[in-house]
Amino acid sequence: MTLLNALPRVDPETGAVLAVVETPRGSRNKYKYDVELKCIRLASVLPQGTVFPYDFGFVPSTKAADGDPLDIMILMDEIASAGCVISVRVIGAIEAEQRAKGGDWVRNDRLLGVSVQAHAHASIESIADIDPKLLEELEGFFEHYNRLHDKEFRVLERVGPKKALKLIEKVAV
Repeated sequence: MTLLNALPRVDPETGAVLAVVETPRGSRNKYKYDVELKCIRLASVLPQGTVFPYDFGFVPSTKAADGDPLDIMILMDEIASAGCVISVRVIGAIEAEQRAKGGDWVRNDRLLGVSVQAHAHASIESIADIDPKLLEELEGFFEHYNRLHDKEFRVLERVGPKKALKLIEKVAV
């Protein structure tokens, strides 16, 4: 049985980056892939009125500075199920750091991708194509989410697809 985090980073059919959905768009439940149990399990529940704005998951065969695979938020037309593997066009990243109370700052970037099957987002090629207000809302979501877990989150920079792809290569395992 192949572990989800051990899948290839790149789809051999399309050449697009692969992403594994952990938490579907609109969910209050935060799911996380558990390597030891080889399953997706419930990690936490967000407060009433707080939901994930888009499907959220990770790029397999990567290991970021926080010890987890590199995070990715996926824009697509419909909600995907937890565990679904999606081919995405990486359009950029929110370079960021987070820390637990009293701890050290650790890089925890968030990639942004568009499903290669998307219709509504098909014209988005770069983070520059996204409304800046939406990007502020996504950053605000991550700040709020971390605050709920007694962590701080700060945005360092927004970067386009070329730099985002370099982030993936930098943490490839």
